Amino acid sequence: MLDGHFRTPIERWMRPVGVSVKRAGISADAVTVAGLVMSIGCAFAVGSGALRLGVVLLALTGIPDTLDGAVAKASGTTSQRGAFFDSVSDRVTDALLFGAVAWYLASQPDPGYRPILAFAAFATATLPSYIRAKADALGLVAKGGLVERAERFLILGAGLLFDQLLIASLALLIALNLATAGQRFAKVWTEASRPLPQPRQRQRRRGSDTSPAVERWRARREANRARSGTRRNG
Repeated sequence: MLDGHFRTPIERWMRPVGVSVKRAGISADAVTVAGLVMSIGCAFAVGSGALRLGVVLLALTGIPDTLDGAVAKASGTTSQRGAFFDSVSDRVTDALLFGAVAWYLASQPDPGYRPILAFAAFATATLPSYIRAKADALGLVAKGGLVERAERFLILGAGLLFDQLLIASLALLIALNLATAGQRFAKVWTEASRPLPQPRQRQRRRGSDTSPAVERWRARREANRARSGTRRNG
């Protein structure tokens, strides 16, 4: 939801920053790598139990995730390669963060089922992303839904900041991820069930015109050919 409502204003605000970063000689890929490095630091902090530091690094991780697109547009280097790299780094970041949460929960006394919640939150978070990627590959649209990446970061950050709410935030993430996946699945299913548009028939060439006048002209031409052939044979 936040992505759909606030992406355009955020991109407008980040455009001057992207121009400044581009003038400093920093590429969009370098910004993406910086975000990936920050996510690794966040994972180490969370896994070692420094949850407050993890929240700070989690917030810093979101800055390059927004800035890399602005830098690419400012430098005119938007490409399929950059979009692919950004998407893969997002999935790696998600795996690192939820894996760190699972590690932290497993290190607690009597962890029970709690580490499984972190893995379930990650697994369900990949479903909306996969549905959207598959829909894009088929030429369909599967954007939107209850939660996207920004909302997931906010909910996870709240659980890390108030660690007594961490389990509740993971359970909430699982429920919202499943609901978002269901919304996108239904949207793509409905769109894919519509009949494909029929290709337009190519216009006939002039040589294939079969109007009555043309037919009469062809008949006269064939008759003239027959008469001239009779004369030559005679």
